Amino acid sequence: MSIPSVSTAAPLVLDELEMIRAPILRDLQELDRRVEIRLFSDVPLVNRIGTHIIGSGGKRFRPLLLMLVARSLGYGGLDHIELAMVVEFIHTATLLHDDVVDQAEIRRGLRAAHRLWGNEASILVGDFLYSRAFQIMAALGRFEVMEIMAEATNVIASGEVMQLMHCHDPATTEARYLEVVRRKTATLFSAASELGAVAAGAVDVRSQWSRFGHHLGMAFQLIDDVLDYSAPTERLGKNVGVDLAEGKPTLPLIRALAVSTGVRLREVEEAVRSRGERHLESVLNAIRDTDALEYTRACAEREARIALELIGSLSGSAYGTALEQLVEFSVRRAF
Repeated sequence: MSIPSVSTAAPLVLDELEMIRAPILRDLQELDRRVEIRLFSDVPLVNRIGTHIIGSGGKRFRPLLLMLVARSLGYGGLDHIELAMVVEFIHTATLLHDDVVDQAEIRRGLRAAHRLWGNEASILVGDFLYSRAFQIMAALGRFEVMEIMAEATNVIASGEVMQLMHCHDPATTEARYLEVVRRKTATLFSAASELGAVAAGAVDVRSQWSRFGHHLGMAFQLIDDVLDYSAPTERLGKNVGVDLAEGKPTLPLIRALAVSTGVRLREVEEAVRSRGERHLESVLNAIRDTDALEYTRACAEREARIALELIGSLSGSAYGTALEQLVEFSVRRAF
């Protein structure tokens, strides 16, 4: 399967994501059941915040990836569902922490948890989810799982700090930004994909699947960058230009800075420095006039093509086909 070009790609709709999920629908339903059980705490506030963010309609992209990889490699058990739950809890914990750091207003179309319950509660429930994930891993008793996720969570945390260092900095380079993406986003995709291979006992291809997840994660985040400046709020679940408002120079903005000159360059630089809500129109014009969204999408498509090459000959199975479709969805999605 080839990745569509920028000019011909049409946004995928939710029904097509459901088609990708179809081969492992029972696994996903079992995941939902187990998440509800493991999310429970005798502290009511933990239940309320956890349910608010986990039940708010996320794509469950990372658990889906893990379970499709495991099934594509012939795994017939259920431990991959426990591993998928680990990945989902860790991802959710990072969202709770990110929203506090970024002072985000909206998450998945709802008010961010810290806006409803406060920063302290959101951070602590994020910690609860992290610790719950490690409880699940400890119960599985598989050292390689602990090793992968301990490394992944450490790299993700370092990526958060690195992103904080680049906030409001118009001198952030493309290379520095892509390193943030590698750490913050691609690392968990890579871990999820590798854990699918671990669940299947496919030790000899762990590295291949780790690389697959990395390139898929890079593509996924770069499309998020495109959508931040182009998708309607009701589809994306957050306001257009929120990355700019949070002082984050993502790839479309970095590209616009690299190509712009004169007054426009100074306007965009000032927007990055000053949480640029009032400069949003100027920034959107600069991004449009420099083809920065097309540039970013092309970078995402390049990552997706590498991911497809790493899948190899799995397309003969329903699970392998779904993985190929998942890669395509990552670059064609509209939300």
